[in-house]
Amino acid sequence: MAVSGFEGFEKRLELRFSGDDPAAGKGLRRLDFTSLEKVLHAVQCTVVSAVGNEHFDSYVLSESSLFVYPAKIIIKTCGTIQLLKSILPLVDHAATMGLTLRGCRYTRGSYIFPAAQPHPHTSFEEEVVYLEETLPENLACRKASVMHSKSHHKWHVFAACEVGCTVDTVDVHADDLYTVEICMTELDRVSAGKFFRRFDDGKNGDSAGKEMTEATGIGGINVNALVCDYAFDPCGYSMNGVDESRYSTIHVTPEEGFSYASFECVGSVYDEREEFLEVVRRVVRIFRPAAMSVSTSCSTGHEVWRGVAKAVEPLGMRLRSRAADDFPMAGNVVFQTFATRRN
Repeated sequence: MAVSGFEGFEKRLELRFSGDDPAAGKGLRRLDFTSLEKVLHAVQCTVVSAVGNEHFDSYVLSESSLFVYPAKIIIKTCGTIQLLKSILPLVDHAATMGLTLRGCRYTRGSYIFPAAQPHPHTSFEEEVVYLEETLPENLACRKASVMHSKSHHKWHVFAACEVGCTVDTVDVHADDLYTVEICMTELDRVSAGKFFRRFDDGKNGDSAGKEMTEATGIGGINVNALVCDYAFDPCGYSMNGVDESRYSTIHVTPEEGFSYASFECVGSVYDEREEFLEVVRRVVRIFRPAAMSVSTSCSTGHEVWRGVAKAVEPLGMRLRSRAADDFPMAGNVVFQTFATRRN
């Protein structure tokens, strides 16, 4: 493994709000771009591409992605971005619109280069302390946990909401939704090589990104999605997919020694199970990782995670470990790890 390099593993922050029926109007989407940029600049990232529809706004960032719904914001950042420092300004901006923070969820994997992370991300313990001190007192139901595996990779989860809240009371539209986060390392060299740009290719990030989307098959993961993609120079790739009210996102760090790719999407627990499993298979075929984790979050009582191990086994991935836990607002979280049979 490289002594130093770019940190691919993302930090993910989800904030949910309520107020004067924000779902009936623009809600948080009324936040002007200049104010949004100031928040992003404060945590040291910028917008490189954007697209939206009647349901939400999607932004590809210099380090990952941002999604803004009327009553929900999701920010996912890689590298050394100080993501948690975005909470206070976002809560303050929401308050000017009559919106109150009702729920918070923070998740991440295990950093490849933990020593490179700045405050407040030097350890999960520090992150939890920062969250505990930063979140408003009304989010009194809180839980932090590290979900272990048989490898060095762990899944870190912090969730908070008001006492008595459940997934659906924080967000009336969330009870039937699941979120899946796939983290992949040791990408196949040929697959990773497709995310390097040719020297002096004469393309900008948007056109080079579109070329990568087509060449790798990423556009076929969800053919119904409007894809907003971007290729970095000399290597790296990000995309957001917009499919009605659902998002998907991919981020790739292809360098040898610390190659990494992630895929995240949201779906309904009432969707056909085979559709979800086929998405997982398509992702694995594109990147061909030597190791990966799949984390699913949904309201308690649903088992979205079932079938994943069987789906990827024909692709050479074997289940190494599985852990499960329940969290306020997040519901049931299942963390599974996989490795190729040669590992």
